[in-house]
Amino acid sequence: MTTKNPIEFAREVRAEVARVTWPTRRETMITTSMVFIFVVIAALFFLVADKVIGFVVKLLLGVS
Repeated sequence: MTTKNPIEFAREVRAEVARVTWPTRRETMITTSMVFIFVVIAALFFLVADKVIGFVVKLLLGVS
């Protein structure tokens, strides 16, 4: 691995960032909304799973 001049490194980083295809505001909002929706769905799933498993364990162990 070779050591680069910090100024040359900064130029290369800037050139690389210029080539990136950035998402539009609309794409970002849609993706963010999808993440929140799936987080809510996952939270509800784990809440129900926890309640069912807790009920089964209490039923099997006879704990009230």
